Amino acid sequence: MTGNDWRFCPRCGGPLVPSIFKDGEDPRPACPACGYVLYLDPRVAACTITSLDGGLVLARRGIDPEMGKWTLPGGFVDRGETLVDAAVRETLEEIKVRVSVTGILDVYSFAGQDTVVVVYAADVLSGRPEAGDETTEVRVFAPEAIPWEELAFDSTRAALRDYLRRFFPRARVPRMP
Repeated sequence: MTGNDWRFCPRCGGPLVPSIFKDGEDPRPACPACGYVLYLDPRVAACTITSLDGGLVLARRGIDPEMGKWTLPGGFVDRGETLVDAAVRETLEEIKVRVSVTGILDVYSFAGQDTVVVVYAADVLSGRPEAGDETTEVRVFAPEAIPWEELAFDSTRAALRDYLRRFFPRARVPRMP
């Protein structure tokens, strides 16, 4: 949600108005009646990159945004959940595979986007990849066969590039646009 989506105070129901609290900052929605300030913090997502049979597991999205495009298994972190637990849970939900996180690949954020994406490298503990509730297809792609033009998000492209550079140094990795 953007600041324009919020019209009323979640505390008292009064109207929110754009207010500047510090010079140089953008206005924030605030309630003049009770003083509540709505901070529009980013959302956090956790994903995994899993190598299997010499390739990387990708899922085709069955939901918007970017429905029909390929992405890493992952999703939003629930309040009170650890990042690692979210990555493991989302991977199981999206590709029906139990994984063990082996380490953090990196954290990705982009100007103008409201999601911070944490990507982990993971090993398969059990299961064979198959489509889950929010995916329509799961495939293992050889590094040279990754469908770069059909990837869903900037974070997916950046993480795959980083992963290939680190773990498949001979793979041809396209430059970021």
